[in-house]
Amino acid sequence: MEKKVLLAVEQLTISFKKEKEFVPVVRDLTYQLHENEIVGIVGESGSGKSVSSLAVMGLLPTKISKIANGTIFFNDFDMTELSEKEFQKVRGKDIAMIFQEPMSSLNPSLKCGFQVEEILTRHTSLSKNEIKTEVISLFEKVKLTNPEELFNKYPHQISGGQKQRVMIAMAIACKPKILIADEPTTALDVTVQKEIIQLLRELQQETKMSILFISHDLSLVSEIANRVLVMYKGEIVEQGKSKAIFENPQHNYTKALISSRPLLEFRLKRLPTIQDFLNDRSKSEIVTAEERKENHEKIYAQAPLLEVKNVEKEYLSTVGLFGKKCSFKAVNNVSFKIYEGETVGLVGESGCGKSTLGNAILQLDKATAGQIIYKGNDITKLNKDEIRKLRKEIQLIFQDPYSSLNPRIPIGKAIMEPMKVHGLYKNDAERKVKTIEILERVGLGEAFFNRYPHEFSGGQRQRIGIARTIALQPKLIVCDESVSALDISVQAQVLNLLNELKENFGFTYIFISHDLAVVKYMSDQVLVMNKGKIEEMADADELYAHPKSEYTKKLIEAIPKG
Repeated sequence: MEKKVLLAVEQLTISFKKEKEFVPVVRDLTYQLHENEIVGIVGESGSGKSVSSLAVMGLLPTKISKIANGTIFFNDFDMTELSEKEFQKVRGKDIAMIFQEPMSSLNPSLKCGFQVEEILTRHTSLSKNEIKTEVISLFEKVKLTNPEELFNKYPHQISGGQKQRVMIAMAIACKPKILIADEPTTALDVTVQKEIIQLLRELQQETKMSILFISHDLSLVSEIANRVLVMYKGEIVEQGKSKAIFENPQHNYTKALISSRPLLEFRLKRLPTIQDFLNDRSKSEIVTAEERKENHEKIYAQAPLLEVKNVEKEYLSTVGLFGKKCSFKAVNNVSFKIYEGETVGLVGESGCGKSTLGNAILQLDKATAGQIIYKGNDITKLNKDEIRKLRKEIQLIFQDPYSSLNPRIPIGKAIMEPMKVHGLYKNDAERKVKTIEILERVGLGEAFFNRYPHEFSGGQRQRIGIARTIALQPKLIVCDESVSALDISVQAQVLNLLNELKENFGFTYIFISHDLAVVKYMSDQVLVMNKGKIEEMADADELYAHPKSEYTKKLIEAIPKG
C-alpha cells in the first residue's frame, strides 16, 4: 500500500531581487514527501536546497524574494496562500526545522531550557511544571547527559554537539509531522556527526515523522535517506532511491558529487572537480605504493624541519565566584617531528588540543613547557623581533577566509600588505607584479586584483587566503580546518591547489581537520590527538588500514561510507 503524501511541492519557482528585477533562483521544483519517510536533498551552496526549504517554512525574506509560481501542499492545503499569522500556527507545531548553525539559531542571552519551553508554551496547553518536565524528557530523548543541569545553562556553556541536540529537542518538542534538517551536521566532528544521524534515525522510527534532510555531502545523505533529490543551479537534476543514486548515478553532476570526495581505498594524484565531470575530463591517475615509498625515502632522509619536544599548554580557570584556580592541560607532553616537503595530518575531536598545538607552533599562544625547534633553533625562546621575522617562515591558512580579510581593502592590496611588512621586493610596482602572478597561480588572475572580499564565493575567498599565505614564500604552513566549510567540489579544487603548490614550492604542511577522509588524502603521516595527548602516530595509509588504539578505530568507523 502506497504511503500518504504529506508534502507536495509542485512546479515551485522562487525569485530573488537583483537590482530592479526579480531573477529565478529555483525553477519548476517538483517533489513529494510521504508519511514516515526520510528524503535527502543534496547539492552545493547556491543550488537552491535551503531556499526551497525556507519556502516550505514560510520564512523567505519578504522584501527581496517571492514565490513566482507553483504550489506547496501540506495535508492537502496550499501553504503559498497562508498569511503570516496562519503560518505561525503551523510552524514549529506541524513543520519544524533544525538550522545549519545552532550557535546563531539559539539566543545567547537565554538559557537552553527556557528556549525549548517557549515552543511548548506557544503551541500546547500544558502547565508550567508539565512544560519543564517535558523539556527534561526531550533532553533525555536527544541523549543529552545531565539534562537538569543543562536546562539552566546558556548556549556558550555547552559544546557544538550539545547545541545541535538542544536545537533538535526544540524542533521535535511539538511532535511535528515534518522535520526539515538543514545541514544539521556541518562542522561537527565525525563521531558527533554519526551520533546526530543515528539520533535523527531513531527519533524518526519512534515518532513516524517525515524528514527532509538537506546536505552537500551525498555519502552522508545516503546513510539516512530513503530517497534522494539532487539539486544543481536551482533545479532537480536527478532523483530516486538512495541506494540506486549512490551506486548507479545517471547525471554527470551526481557522479561529480560522489567522486570529488577523497576515497579511503586509494589516493588519486588529483581529485576530479564538478567542472571535470561536466566537461567529460574526469580521469585521474592513482598514486602507487611505490611512488609514495620513493617520495617518503627522500623526505625522511633529511634532518627534521620542525621538532616538537614534550610540549605542554596549560590554562588556569577559576571555579565558582570565590573558588580556587584550577589548571587544565589542553596540550599534554606532545612530541613529534616534521620534515621538509611533508604533510602531517592532525586529527581528533573538538577540544582535543589540535588548534592549541597549532597556535603554539605558530607562536600565537606560547607553550607552557617543552621545546619547539625550527631549523635547529628553539623558537619558544625568541623575542618579539625574532618572532616577527619567523612569521615569514611559518604561516597560517585560516578556517574562515572572510573574517580574516579586511572588507574595506581590495584583495590585491591585502596580498601585497604582508610583502610590504616583511620588506619583500623593491617597491609596490614589483609587489603588484608578484601579486598578479600569485593570483594566477591560485586560479584567479589580474581581473580580480581590485575586487573586494564580498564579491567572491567561499571557494574563491579560500584561494585568496592561500594567495596571501604563499606571498611570503613560507617554509611551513599550518592549515587549520581550512576546507571544512567548503562544498565538496570547491574542497576538491582547494586540496588540488594545496598539493600543486606543495609540489612546486616545496611547502611543508600541518593539516588540522576533523574530516578524516580529507586528512588521509592529504597526509604523509597522521597524528591522532585525544584529550591533549597523542593517541597514535603513523603513516597515513598504515594508520587507516590498521588503527591500533580504540579511539582511532572509533574515529575511522564514524566516516560516512555511502
